Amino acid sequence: MTERVRAIIATAQHLPQEKVTADSTFEQLGIDSLDGINILFAVESEFNINIPDDAAQNIRSVRDVVDGIAKLIESSRGGQTAVGA
Repeated sequence: MTERVRAIIATAQHLPQEKVTADSTFEQLGIDSLDGINILFAVESEFNINIPDDAAQNIRSVRDVVDGIAKLIESSRGGQTAVGA
């Protein structure tokens, strides 16, 4: 999952994938708020999930994205479609 997220971010930001690590923050990668929204749309599409707006506002790093995806997938297995639903 982490590799897929890294690839999405690298592609969106036109960066070498090696530069995007699990510990990279959006600030370190030069990702502004509009870039972040576009990345989250790509993540939602790739993983077939819906990231709630309140959760999206707290995403600041690659690890935050991966952790959020894991929570959403876990929630969907329990019959919910979004974190906090």
